[in-house]
Amino acid sequence: MTTEPAGTGLTRQSAAGGSAVEGSGPARQSAAPASAPGRSAVVCTGLTYRFGDQVAVDNVDMRIHQGETFGLLGPNGAGKTTTIRMITTLLKPAEGRVTVFGTDTVGQPMRVRRMIGYVPQLLSADASLTGRENVELFARLFDIPRAGRKERVAEALSAMGLTEPAARLVKTYSGGMVRRLELAQALVSAPRLLILDEPTVGLDPIARSDVWEHISRLRERAGMTVLMTTHHMEEADLYCDRVSLMHHGTVRATDTPENLKALLGPDASLDEVFRHYTGGTLDEDTAKGGIRDVRRARRTARRLG
Repeated sequence: MTTEPAGTGLTRQSAAGGSAVEGSGPARQSAAPASAPGRSAVVCTGLTYRFGDQVAVDNVDMRIHQGETFGLLGPNGAGKTTTIRMITTLLKPAEGRVTVFGTDTVGQPMRVRRMIGYVPQLLSADASLTGRENVELFARLFDIPRAGRKERVAEALSAMGLTEPAARLVKTYSGGMVRRLELAQALVSAPRLLILDEPTVGLDPIARSDVWEHISRLRERAGMTVLMTTHHMEEADLYCDRVSLMHHGTVRATDTPENLKALLGPDASLDEVFRHYTGGTLDEDTAKGGIRDVRRARRTARRLG
């Protein structure tokens, strides 16, 4: 199959087009609005990054369309998180170029940062603060004007279903609530592109479903572009409009989940597609519970991938 170059915002746009193999599949749970043809949220061209002599990302071409939910999949060490760090301006590419809504990440990093919301693997919520105080802190960091700050914080908490527990300390939150709080932190700036690095790591199936319900509802309402990594293939299958499979720092295939599965046969699963392109198996995420378990699971994910 042809590997396609592989893109994100808070306006109502969609998620189709540009896959390596065009075709139709069953209705997507993401229910994305239709995207404007040819409009890209993220474009990576010849993207390369090295840690010493180790090439972590090797000449990656990727295009993400405005309004779609795009999954970056691969085993631990494939280069997913390094790629995301270059997109978010946290790392400078050794070679190649990244643009976010047409803005170069190296030439105008602050402008790019104002367009994105980033939820990393590592815990970004402060357990010693209340939920509202955490979101207020991010609102100040994003320099949201004081006049509208209180309203924006309330809107972000409401969007994630956290209005009632907002006055409680985060150390009393369940794992799913912590992850929704981190999403509220990322959303308070009204980003055009929401980047989720392992958004449900450390969560049990019920908490994962709850987090995705809130993400999907917000995306449908705002038309935001979403870029995500996950080791849960059922999440990618249900919520991603397109996915790229990465292995050893390169993109091996890009298409809709339906088309990728169809290439392997009528009853193929996305897990089988994963193994086909990476030759690997998926790690089982067994951590469950509250903030301590989420922190432990993310430390492990960070160390391995």
